[in-house]
Amino acid sequence: MFLQWRAVKTTGMVYLVGAGPGDPGLLTLRGAELLGRADVVIHDGLVNLELLRLAPKGAEIVFGGKRERSRCVSQAELNQLLIGKAREGRQVVRLKGGDPYVFARGGEEAEALYEAGIPFEVVPGVSSTEAVPNYAGIPLTHRRFCSSYTVITGHTDPASAECRIDWRAVSRAEGTLVVLMGLKHLRAISDKLMEHGKPADTPAAVIRWGTWGTQQVIEGTLATLADQAEQCLLEPPVVIVMGEVVRLRARLNWLEKRRLWGQRIVVTRSRDQAPALSKPLREMGADVLEIPVIRTRPPRSLTPLREALAGLGAYDWLVFTSVNGVTRFFEEFFKKYRDLRDLGALQIAAVGPGTAARIRDYRLEVDVVPEEHTGIKIVEALEKFESLENLRFLLARAEKANPELARLLEEKGGIVDDIACYRTEPEPDCASADVRRFRQEGADWILFTSGSTVEQFHARFDLPGLMRQFPGLKLATIGPETTRLLNAVGLTPALEADPHTVDGLLAALRDFSNGDKSPKINESAG
Repeated sequence: MFLQWRAVKTTGMVYLVGAGPGDPGLLTLRGAELLGRADVVIHDGLVNLELLRLAPKGAEIVFGGKRERSRCVSQAELNQLLIGKAREGRQVVRLKGGDPYVFARGGEEAEALYEAGIPFEVVPGVSSTEAVPNYAGIPLTHRRFCSSYTVITGHTDPASAECRIDWRAVSRAEGTLVVLMGLKHLRAISDKLMEHGKPADTPAAVIRWGTWGTQQVIEGTLATLADQAEQCLLEPPVVIVMGEVVRLRARLNWLEKRRLWGQRIVVTRSRDQAPALSKPLREMGADVLEIPVIRTRPPRSLTPLREALAGLGAYDWLVFTSVNGVTRFFEEFFKKYRDLRDLGALQIAAVGPGTAARIRDYRLEVDVVPEEHTGIKIVEALEKFESLENLRFLLARAEKANPELARLLEEKGGIVDDIACYRTEPEPDCASADVRRFRQEGADWILFTSGSTVEQFHARFDLPGLMRQFPGLKLATIGPETTRLLNAVGLTPALEADPHTVDGLLAALRDFSNGDKSPKINESAG
């Protein structure tokens, strides 16, 4: 007797995940785990798009927000989208701002999934109710002031018959009052509260884009806050807090005391390298715009690199001039060899500490790192190590690299193979939110971490034109070679990193913000 087996299509799973109010660090560990293995991510308009980096590269990303009219998706359409993707057998993460069950319609989505027979899990998120006042320096409870707080939605006009809020009870409740989605009706809400006995001089604050680098806080009283919000032309999203605890903001406002608070900084590195710079900038309070202008790709031909790898034993020195060169070289190396010992007796040189650190990630020692990270300095450092006469050098670097290093080595008697491990190309221009903000509002700083970022950013935006359009804009470079490319378009950076590393660049920005405004430009940079 034979049994015939037939493949049965299994139903997928939907995870309703709270993304928190904005700061990506507020995502829960469970949320990050689920994003990391999602087949489909359907996200709200208020979700920080940085979180989408946690999803696998092949994941389908779907906008499911309601704030942008041009892309508005109804709740009924969203429910059917979740059900449809799950019925395809896919793992679906519904990424929602704040907490899925706090004024986020997560309950409606869960009900729709239940009725459709779709398995689901709800992952709580950090709600803006607590997080936004916290980041503004306002504790919702405090033993000296109150031991409770009340949360209401301000989405509905208090005068409307649809409004179900008992304003008399809310007005007389002890403790702090938090109003979500209440900017449009702030004046009516304030009037209704005062009408039912809440003191007009109750301290109050409205917090816009809470927990983001663009956070804005206006303090006043119940009687004045609506006027102040209108004068400042505030727009959603906001959280409104009313109560005596608002007085504590003057002492407990921790976020806005960070060193780079209020500084909008553009990071131009490739998408995969940007987080190493963006994350510490955000931790220092900066409003970071990621505008990648380059991306790395394999060289047009891998044949020269593969031939060099096959003949590694013929070389005396392996020279790296960038982190990308190290990464791409060893990607190809391990396709051919299984053991690092197959490098043989090669000596290794790196043009700077960042490149050297990447080499050490492979548990390799670096024999030469010059104090200044230019071609002539690495040649001088190599000469101090040993005579270069008749030594063979493998330069593992970009497809279009500065020819100076190879020329200098050959002048010293070296035999040089300049091999392309990768190439940089322009990142396709896209109308991202960060690009739109930059074109409209400018920035305080643009950071350049390589000559290619200067060239491609200038090609896309016209750097001298930007400097005229935004007179407060300042430029920073990671080192002399990058500065040289900036000089080529007629501009001088406000600072140059020393040491010429990402950490050096971050330290230079900290020093500048602390009052050291003297440009740190090496004379060798021109």
